[in-house]
Amino acid sequence: MRQISKATAVAAAAFAAVVGFGTTQASATTTWTVSGGGTFTASASSPKLTDTATGATLTCTSSAAGGTAANGTGLSGTDIATIKTLSWTSCTGPLGIAFTVTPSGLPWDLNATSYNASTGTTTGTLTGVEASISGTLCSAKFAGTTATTPATLTGTYVNSTHTLTISGGNLHAYSVSGCLGLINNNNAATYSAAYVVSPSTLKITSP
Repeated sequence: MRQISKATAVAAAAFAAVVGFGTTQASATTTWTVSGGGTFTASASSPKLTDTATGATLTCTSSAAGGTAANGTGLSGTDIATIKTLSWTSCTGPLGIAFTVTPSGLPWDLNATSYNASTGTTTGTLTGVEASISGTLCSAKFAGTTATTPATLTGTYVNSTHTLTISGGNLHAYSVSGCLGLINNNNAATYSAAYVVSPSTLKITSP
């Protein structure tokens, strides 16, 4: 009887621990509130694409984006906003070579992962990113860790300035043709841009 009681006590303690752990995990789940959501547009001045191995940089005078944002409370951070259209204007690279930049795989998704209440800043990711560049004697595709895997970039959204800043991530160059050794296959790359979002009422928060 003493042996059975001890086993039962151990089983009960283990069950209680599992239940307690599950409760803790559930209570730690982050939810989000978005106000002023719906259709939005965004514009960035002087966005840059840089081959981090060579330092070669392609700079555009501007970029324009459009999409939709969620609206409501208790939201998941996944797909909290979606970029459906994206374009770049007047892009030039080394030696003054003009480039056309074309996105692919749209829509791209914005996902919220953490929130800093003191600064009103949401940090997250931009997923599904793929694009190509084409210019005189130089063309390339940009994707993630492989040529067929979309890249994931990092981003922040600041409520007070209604600005979405994109940087970092796992962008790489593939299918490089020409480019005078300034862009090479498998080289890591970064895309840097600060998109001012309209309407300015779009606000993202989390408890």
